[in-house]
Amino acid sequence: MNTKIGVKALAIAVMAGSIQTAAADDLTLCWASWDPANALVELSKDFEAESGHKMSFEFVPWPNFADRMLNELNSGGGLCDLMIGDSQWIGGAAENGHYIKLNDFFAKEGIDMGDFIPATVTGYSEWPKGTPNYWALPAFGDVVGWTYRKDWFERPELQKEYKAKYGRDLGVPKDLNELKDIAQFFQNRTIDGKTVYGAAIYTERGSEGITMGVTNALYNYGFEYSNPAKPYDLDGFVNSKEAAAGLEYYKELYDTATPPGSSNWYMGENIDAYKSGQVALQMNFAFIWPGVEADPNVGGGKSGYFPNPPGPGGHFAQLGGQGISVVAASDKQDAALEYIKWFAQKEVQDKWWKAGGYSALKAVVEDPGFVSSQPYAKTFLDSMAIVKDFWAEPAYADLLLPMQERIHDYVIAGKGSAQDALDGLVEDWTEVLEDEGKL
Repeated sequence: MNTKIGVKALAIAVMAGSIQTAAADDLTLCWASWDPANALVELSKDFEAESGHKMSFEFVPWPNFADRMLNELNSGGGLCDLMIGDSQWIGGAAENGHYIKLNDFFAKEGIDMGDFIPATVTGYSEWPKGTPNYWALPAFGDVVGWTYRKDWFERPELQKEYKAKYGRDLGVPKDLNELKDIAQFFQNRTIDGKTVYGAAIYTERGSEGITMGVTNALYNYGFEYSNPAKPYDLDGFVNSKEAAAGLEYYKELYDTATPPGSSNWYMGENIDAYKSGQVALQMNFAFIWPGVEADPNVGGGKSGYFPNPPGPGGHFAQLGGQGISVVAASDKQDAALEYIKWFAQKEVQDKWWKAGGYSALKAVVEDPGFVSSQPYAKTFLDSMAIVKDFWAEPAYADLLLPMQERIHDYVIAGKGSAQDALDGLVEDWTEVLEDEGKL
């Protein structure tokens, strides 16, 4: 070995190591506080090892998530380098300059939005909707679906009684009316010496809960956010007779087939009610299904899963989920983009699914083994094919608040009629859209 060459090589290696260390940035990723976030912490250890960047995380409980993180974005704060923000934020984040546009980065790195489930690209990445302008990478596919006590459904005595009453087998409901029949069938029933109830549904008023629940009925009765042929033309679409019938359906489901004291329930309360054996059915986002399968009381084959059933006016389910974006106020954008490049890889997305994350990458979900990989995998795929989302306008929060109030006042408090509630919502939304210059 030539000593001079060896020393020189060692010096170059040391310098290179020093440069790599100096270039390594500590990144903070902001998201909601829930099981998928914990899975992402574990997954991100691979990124730390490969990149040299250290990851920190800021997770906020769902009821406070929007207020906390939208305040952070609006104030131009430097807390978050990466944001996994709700789908409804994308319009405001794009128009207000809170996220960086990713088109050039995607083109440079060969990241093709055609490789992701189309609904997640539209829902999580695009603004304006329907245009190839991308502000996020689809990070977590999610949708409202249903969990049911398969072990209860399969009991011969319940099968016999249900068939005698309804003339059909007790099983996965074919439509919303069958779902209501099943929920009413289990309401106040005694199973294993315990009084149980029909369904846990979304009723929460303070953030977004009842809106994320009621839309699963409204969409399937004919509700539209506006005239499909004329954007922001609301009257006769938001408040159609069909939409009012969908709202009446949701109220009847609440009045006749839910547990007492469930007037302000959202994701957590529904999970608790289901896992503790209070209800036969649970409405909830798909993210809960890995936890259901692992639960000693309701997992291991005791539970089944099905997409939101169709109604007389269509077949849709409320979109959930989020995209991951680089925050414009971050001074570590290059390192944050490294994370997105890493996260978009097929092998990382495979690990994400196995860890309990819901990949939106087609190469993962269209793999021949995907459907059999988990008991809920097919339900996830079928549900993502029928999604519809709430407003993603920059003023989405101002559109959400009156819907929360109007729907809760009618469904839970019994104020006025369904038609009154939706007529009032048209007035509220018209005022918001006029203030935004949309009308």
